[in-house]
Amino acid sequence: MDLITRKDLRQLVNGTGAPCVSFYLPTHRAGAETRQDPIRLKNLLREADQQLQAGGLGSPAITKLLDPVRGLLGDNDFWQHQSDGLAIFSSPNLFRLYRVQAEVPELAIVADQFHLKPLLGLMTGNNQFFVLALSQNRVRVFQATRETIVELESENMPDSLAEALRSRMPERQLQAHSAGVPHRAAIFHGHGGGEEDKKEMLVAYFRLVDAGMRDLLAQRSAPILLAAVDYLCPIYRQVNSNPELLEDWISGNPDNLTPQQLHEKAVPIAAAHSKKAQERAADRYLELWHTQRASNSLADVLSAVSHGRVELLFAAVGVQVWGRFDADTNETSVTHEPTSQDQDLLNLAALHTFLTGGTVYAVPPAEVPGGASVAAVFRY
Repeated sequence: MDLITRKDLRQLVNGTGAPCVSFYLPTHRAGAETRQDPIRLKNLLREADQQLQAGGLGSPAITKLLDPVRGLLGDNDFWQHQSDGLAIFSSPNLFRLYRVQAEVPELAIVADQFHLKPLLGLMTGNNQFFVLALSQNRVRVFQATRETIVELESENMPDSLAEALRSRMPERQLQAHSAGVPHRAAIFHGHGGGEEDKKEMLVAYFRLVDAGMRDLLAQRSAPILLAAVDYLCPIYRQVNSNPELLEDWISGNPDNLTPQQLHEKAVPIAAAHSKKAQERAADRYLELWHTQRASNSLADVLSAVSHGRVELLFAAVGVQVWGRFDADTNETSVTHEPTSQDQDLLNLAALHTFLTGGTVYAVPPAEVPGGASVAAVFRY
C-alpha cells in the first residue's frame, strides 16, 4: 500500500507529456484471485493499445509507452503483494504505480492528461482516515478505510516514551527532567516523581509524536482518530498541530488491541464523522445554490476552479464528461465522442479543486446534491 500526496498529484498533472495512459484495476491481497489480476491488466493493456492506435500513435511509440506496464504481467512477486486496488500511469516522461487501499473502477483511459479522479476519494477524507494508537510504551499509525487497515512505517516517530527520553530529547532537556530523579524510568511506569514532572515528560514525548505525524502525513488530508487511555488524550491534544484530529477517540490501552480490533472500534467513529461532514457540505450547497456562491453547471465550476475559487466540490464517481476547457477564454466544450485530445472535465474540476486547497467529495452519483454530476460552493 502506497501513500499518495499532493506532491504526487502535482507530478502527475505537470510535465508528463502526451499521450497519458491511466490504468485502474481492483486487486486482491491473497488467494486464487491474485492469478486473475494480471490477466485483467493484460485486457486493459489491449484496450489502451487500441485507443492509442485510434489516436494515430505509431507502433514504436506505443511499445515504449506500454512496455513498463507489460513488464508487470509476469512479475509473480509483484502480484502477491497487492492492496485493494492498483493505479498505473504511463506517459512519454513519467511512469508511476500505486497500490491503493480502496476498490477502484476497472479502467484504461488515454488522454492528454492522466485520469486522477478515482484517487481523490482516497485523498480527501470521505473514504479514508488514520488511527494513531498511542501509549507510553508504543506508537503505531494506521491508514484505514471502512474495509481495510494497514500499519504505516515512519523513521521519525519515537517508539515509546522511554526511547524518546533516551535518544530523541535534547540532552539539556533530559538533564532538566532527570535532575534529582535517580530512577527516571520509574516515572513513566507510574511510580515516583511528581505529577508535573510526568506531564512534562509526556508533553515532550507527544511533541515528538506530533512532529512524526506531520512528517508522515505531509500533504495528506484525512481525519485522524486517537486511540489511547483517557488521561493521555487531553495531554496529546495540548500539543497536537493537526486540525484533522477528531474530537472523539478510542478509549483504552491500544497496546492490547490488534489492528483488526482497532479497526472495528474505529470504523463507526470515522464513518459518523465522514457522514456528518458530507451532510454539512451538502446542506451548505443547498443553502447557497440560488446565489452566485454555488452552481451545478460544469462550465461555471470549471471557470471557478481555474481561479482557485472552489471551496467545496461534489463530483460523481464512475461518470466521465469528456471535452475541453480553455482557461484563457473560460470556454467549456463537451464532446460526446471523445478523442485523445479531450479530457474528463469532472476529473479536471476535482483535481484542481483539491490542489488549490478545496474539499472534494468524490461520491456515487446519487449523493451529489442537486441531481447533476457536479456541485460546487465557491469561496467568493
